[in-house]
Amino acid sequence: MVKLGVNIGGLYLKNPVLTASGTFGYGEEFADFIDLNRLGGFIIKGTTINHREGNPYPRMAETPSGMLNAVGLQNKGVDYFIENIYPRIKDVDSHVIVNVSGATIDDYVAVCEKLSPLDKINAIEINISCPNVHNGGMAFGTSPEAAAEVTAAVKAVTTKPVYMKLSPNVTDIVAIAKACEAAGADGLCLINTVLGMRIDIRRRRPVIANRYGGYSGSGIFPLALRMVNQVARATSLPIIGCGGVSSAEDVIEMMMAGATAVEIGAANLTNPMVAKEIVDRLPALMDELKIDKLTDIIGIVNHE
Repeated sequence: MVKLGVNIGGLYLKNPVLTASGTFGYGEEFADFIDLNRLGGFIIKGTTINHREGNPYPRMAETPSGMLNAVGLQNKGVDYFIENIYPRIKDVDSHVIVNVSGATIDDYVAVCEKLSPLDKINAIEINISCPNVHNGGMAFGTSPEAAAEVTAAVKAVTTKPVYMKLSPNVTDIVAIAKACEAAGADGLCLINTVLGMRIDIRRRRPVIANRYGGYSGSGIFPLALRMVNQVARATSLPIIGCGGVSSAEDVIEMMMAGATAVEIGAANLTNPMVAKEIVDRLPALMDELKIDKLTDIIGIVNHE
């Protein structure tokens, strides 16, 4: 029997399939479509210290190979999550990981302090693509120094595994990854969405009210794969590969590039059962490829 289990910075997953923040709600919204217990885990939508309405509409647009979104971290805040959502999902037999966002380092710290006592929150994913309001709006994840500062601040207030989610909209993602590693991160997740744009040629205006949006979907898979491979070659941290993954074959490819697990993102929005279908398909694909344990292929293309 093939073995699907993997370990991400001290957290054992029964299989490497996770669902990405912002594409899977709080998990319960998908319970009518798939058995959440089948997943390696699911990442809760971006959570902030206070309620956020998000960006103005329209804030989503389709593209031929994916979608653009500028939702703007709409959520009801961490206290609402703890009081109303957590009690409903805490007994799922799958890892619950919360994605945390902030406008200041203090915001990140405050949210993580509130989440830390919750036994069934198994890890925290830190979204450092957020604008730093104390640094002219530049995203934390565009500077190695700022990324390291967030990492260290969060690690100081929680014992849960901390995964830093990296932005591809940078000059050198390897430098950011190494800074997070040096600051104590337990793992990395990459990539977040790629900044993109669509224009309504009849209205002569951007389709997205915010002008630009994050591009996700199958179109960014080769870009994500390349960045995962670059970071895997430069750091020793476990990596969660994210960006355009939509099949079991994509999972294997991501792992061969250096990922230990993967997140399914935009594909959930076109097929709400895709994560389960990938989990179901993996054993047969592993037999076909003569893979006994998924851990045997992590970064295998780097062993030349």
